[in-house]
Amino acid sequence: MIDLAAYAGLFSAAFIAATIFPMQSEAILVGLILTDRYPLAALLLTASVGNTLGAGVNWLLGRGVERFRDSRWFPVTQEKLDKAQAWYRKYGKWSLLLSWIPIGGDAVTVAAGVLKEPLPTFLLLVFIGKAFRYIVLAAITLGVTG
Repeated sequence: MIDLAAYAGLFSAAFIAATIFPMQSEAILVGLILTDRYPLAALLLTASVGNTLGAGVNWLLGRGVERFRDSRWFPVTQEKLDKAQAWYRKYGKWSLLLSWIPIGGDAVTVAAGVLKEPLPTFLLLVFIGKAFRYIVLAAITLGVTG
C-alpha cells in the first residue's frame, strides 16, 4: 500500500520551499530516503514537481509584480529583483537552471515572470535544475549511508 501522506508531505514541503515561505524540503527528502520504504524515483519526482510548481507561484508573482511589489509578503526586495533581472537579461532563460540556489534562486524565478518568460519553457528549465539538485542530494545521502 502506498503511503500517500508521506508523498503529500514531501510535495507540500517542496512546493512551499519554492515560494515566499521558509521551508526546507531537503531534510524531509533525506528522511524519507533513509527510511528505505519508498521508491527513490517516486520521491525525487514528487519533490521536483512540488518545487517546480512552487516556483511557478513566483513566476505568477513576477507577472503581477506591479500589483504586489510593495506588499510586505512579497518574496523579493527591489534590490534583489533588480539584480535578478540583470542576471536574467544577461544569461536569459538558462539562468533558470540555477533556480534552486538558496540565494537568488527565488528572485530569478520572479524575474522570469517579470520578463515574461513563456510558462512552458520556465517550467521545463526550472524542473531540470530542481530535479538535478534533488538527485545530487539523494546521491550524497545514499553515498554517506552506503
